[in-house]
Amino acid sequence: MKLAEFALILVGVLLNAAAQLLLKAGVRQIGEFNFSPANVLPVGWQLATNLPIIGGLACYVVSVVVWILALSRVEVSVAYPMLSIGYVVNAGLAWWLFGEAVGPQRLIGIAVIIIGVILVARSA
Repeated sequence: MKLAEFALILVGVLLNAAAQLLLKAGVRQIGEFNFSPANVLPVGWQLATNLPIIGGLACYVVSVVVWILALSRVEVSVAYPMLSIGYVVNAGLAWWLFGEAVGPQRLIGIAVIIIGVILVARSA
């Protein structure tokens, strides 16, 4: 895989990871909620006007464009497994930004993902 191809994939993955983290930040501001007929509009309005959620959705839109560019250059059987990098990035940033737990079992899983991504990248 060429460096430019890997860079496109990585940018797409990082935008997707940023989207997830922004959505999480947005719902943390709003708090836990349940959808019911009575609160669909109030909660929907809170979600639609929350800046981190809007930013997260924008990151998704841009990541789709970047991903399409990547798929035009790389086999999907190579590109798609690279999305797993997002799990690694999100786990680390969720721990750092939100204080989410990253215990030994999760760390072992992350190591397995990293090994898998390396193997797939080298196979291309």
